[in-house]
Amino acid sequence: MREYLTVFVVAVTVTYLLAVLAREVALRFGAVAKVRDRDVHEIPIPYFGGIAMYGGLVAAYFVARELPFLSTAGDQVFSDAGVVLVAGGMVCALGVLDDLLELDALTKLGGQLLAGAFLVLNGVQFYYLPLPGNGAFAIDPAQAALATVFLVVATVNAVNFVDGLDGLAAGVVGLGAVAFFLFSYRLASVNEESLAITAALLCAALAGACVGFVSHNFHPASMFMGDSGSMLIGLVLAGSALTLTGNFPAVAFNESGGDKAFLAVLLPILLPISILVVPFADLVLAVVRRVLRGQSPFAPDKRHLHHRLLEYGHSHRRAVLVMWLWAAFIALGVVAVSLYQNRVVAVGLGLWFAATVVLTLVVPRVDRPTWSHSEEEPATRQERVAHLG
Repeated sequence: MREYLTVFVVAVTVTYLLAVLAREVALRFGAVAKVRDRDVHEIPIPYFGGIAMYGGLVAAYFVARELPFLSTAGDQVFSDAGVVLVAGGMVCALGVLDDLLELDALTKLGGQLLAGAFLVLNGVQFYYLPLPGNGAFAIDPAQAALATVFLVVATVNAVNFVDGLDGLAAGVVGLGAVAFFLFSYRLASVNEESLAITAALLCAALAGACVGFVSHNFHPASMFMGDSGSMLIGLVLAGSALTLTGNFPAVAFNESGGDKAFLAVLLPILLPISILVVPFADLVLAVVRRVLRGQSPFAPDKRHLHHRLLEYGHSHRRAVLVMWLWAAFIALGVVAVSLYQNRVVAVGLGLWFAATVVLTLVVPRVDRPTWSHSEEEPATRQERVAHLG
């Protein structure tokens, strides 16, 4: 665990430091988020946060190769992690081009499909579906490849859709990475396998990259991750789940048994979905909403969940915290229920749910913010523009 903490700290530090440089590069090349009607920021904000996050992931990977325990892991661990990072580099580069040139949706989709195919060609994919009782359901190779690419593309776009408020995407994915790390680490322990596994390594690095970046991105943000960042962290999260599927047999955890172990058995497949259930729901609602209006599913609008929270009365920061709470409740709740079915967990999750509902629905009605981002004094905005320039 200490070495995973080291990986996390390296990712935090390198991402934080590189973000300062990436921000200056973005300003020099004009890679900035212009103010549009559907946006909530009021001044141009530089992109290229994804470059800093990718640097943090790569640095954490190479440090992990030199640590006493993790360096003893089999070649497959670092090979699979390297494949995921290369695929992440592919979508990050695609995102950089989009931040500079504003690529069309089909071009970006093609790049995402290419990155997913790269994972499949290098063995990072679904192999079978685990079943209770140490059983498994074999998947046809073509079906496995399609399912893998679908998971990658869906996760990448779900993260991209939720990246609408300062710190939102980095926080949601960072919390999800922590939840997935805890599950994969516990799964290896229960199966009496080496704790040096690809999924835990990638999740520790991903969580660190998100934490390192969010300090630059929390409201008011000094930079955005852009598509280079949202596509990168979405792919790495999906890739970490793919490296875990098929690694271990379907076993019942010590704290659970019989039918109760069924959720734990399927969690390597279900957890990526549960982690991103909030952005996935936003993605599905957006597609349905736009199709019903006769628009393209990729047509932008200002009706995402985070926009609705702002309309409901939340301040910018509180809207982000609410979505963080929901994401953490779902991701960590699924992990807790799968590993520990007892009254303490049930009561704890119940209290967490009640508190989150109150913060979401009651607090805005009792304590409406007296100012909003759009109501800042002009001098303050001018100072921020001068600071960016």
